[in-house]
Amino acid sequence: MKLTPVTADESAYLAADDVVDHTHPLVRETAARLRSGADGDTAAYARAAYEFVRDTIPHSADVEDWRITCRASDVLAQRVGICHAKSHALVALLRAEGVPAGFCYQKLNVLHGLIAVRLPGSRHWVRQDARGNKPGVNAQFRLDREQLAFPVWPEKGECDYPVLYAEPHPVVVRALRQATGPARLWQLLDTAL
Repeated sequence: MKLTPVTADESAYLAADDVVDHTHPLVRETAARLRSGADGDTAAYARAAYEFVRDTIPHSADVEDWRITCRASDVLAQRVGICHAKSHALVALLRAEGVPAGFCYQKLNVLHGLIAVRLPGSRHWVRQDARGNKPGVNAQFRLDREQLAFPVWPEKGECDYPVLYAEPHPVVVRALRQATGPARLWQLLDTAL
């Protein structure tokens, strides 16, 4: 899928903010540990960061752990989050090592969060879905084509949003910060962008 960045300023896709707090010591420490196993290869680092978030931070619904995380450092500290929170952590880890990354979304039964990455030398952003695998879900880090957790079904009103955001969408941040439990969280995310 071709993504349209919200800004042509690539530095926006490397920036830290309150949610993508890639200057936080835990984010920096985790990034450094992952980078040490990548032998200086940016693609290998991006894959390691992706697989770390996908495989070691469970999706809240899969483990029925409803501590609602939002900030990247909190996701890494509490080791749990929904797709949006996991996306925040992955983008922070990528940006901590100078890899441009941003946020993109799908409208499924609720709003689903993904990221996109652009490796040095590439002109294209490639979406990645670190939601976490389970039976029926097999998302993989791929640079040649997308292998996301969920296909969209337009006949059911689902869609891929073609916009690449430099910051998490305010609707998502508000939902994660206001929800007091899963029912309220899904209600807040039952929206279109």
